[in-house]
Amino acid sequence: MFHIFSKKKFLIDYLDGYVDMHNHILPGIDDGAKTVEDSIALLKGFSEFGVTKFIATPHIMHNYYPNNSMTINCSLAILQNELKKSNLCDFSIRIAAEHMIDSNFEDVLTANEIMPLNENHLLVEMSYLQASINFDDAIIKVASKGYFPILAHPERYGFLHNRIRKHEEYKQQGILYQMNLLSLGDFYGKEVNKTALKLLDAGLINFIASDVHNLRQLNSLKNITVSKKTIDQIIPIINNTIDVFY
Repeated sequence: MFHIFSKKKFLIDYLDGYVDMHNHILPGIDDGAKTVEDSIALLKGFSEFGVTKFIATPHIMHNYYPNNSMTINCSLAILQNELKKSNLCDFSIRIAAEHMIDSNFEDVLTANEIMPLNENHLLVEMSYLQASINFDDAIIKVASKGYFPILAHPERYGFLHNRIRKHEEYKQQGILYQMNLLSLGDFYGKEVNKTALKLLDAGLINFIASDVHNLRQLNSLKNITVSKKTIDQIIPIINNTIDVFY
């Protein structure tokens, strides 16, 4: 009889005007959109619920996705040219990257070849199975370069599940946290969803993003429903994401 108080809400209903600061919409550059047609399909799908502003963040990952400023700019140019030809002028797309903290990361950082989200935020990730051996040193070096490190999708690292204290330690190191919208549903599985909600309850999330790679993920995002409690928790995070990255 209390069902009225626990009614679920569609997540996308709260994303109108949102800035998606982590996604893989650029064509042919990593494990995201494969073609420019894929990219445009994703953009059109986002626009259906009011998202037209993006910071594209292709992977920079040694031996897998050796991207750099040139490859990322070239991919963006291909997409922008096609958008112009198709008279799709409502999209704002800036570029950055999602940097894997691997054996090559500190060389890229030292050479100033990183791709920050804006002037002073850098998106980083690590393996889902274990922390990068050089993670702590890399974070210190990121900060020494004047950047705020943002750890992508902290809820997805299996070795950190049920380790809220470790998350708190990372936060004390000055690491900002970016949660994936898909983690608020069951796309990545129950443990990821459970961890996402715990991190929200602990007040550890700074930013939120789609991390969308393909239409299957985007369609899953469209179907996510969450509780009023979760909506109340993420609205300030959505607003903070807009404020920082718009």
